[in-house]
Amino acid sequence: MSGRWLYILRCRDGSYYVGTTAKDPEARLSEHQQGLDAAAWTFRRRPVALVHAAFFDSIIDAIAAERRIKGWRREKKEALIRGDYEALPELSRRGVRAAPG
Repeated sequence: MSGRWLYILRCRDGSYYVGTTAKDPEARLSEHQQGLDAAAWTFRRRPVALVHAAFFDSIIDAIAAERRIKGWRREKKEALIRGDYEALPELSRRGVRAAPG
């Protein structure tokens, strides 16, 4: 397997962490949960939950997607997490917020 996984974690404080890994996302989740790196962004935000994972055949594509998604507002990340792909273009427009509810 030469590709990469893109994954999103929901942290205890409600924030999202976006990362990539060559490992199975569940194995990477376990590493975050164990708190192996005290300097890691998720360390003080544990426990974390895996809420999204997608495999990319190309490492370059996975890293590009990670960088793109890290720049998204919360509403757009949440649309991706729930699989609401139709909402993504609308949420891409500057200043557009998801309807409450």
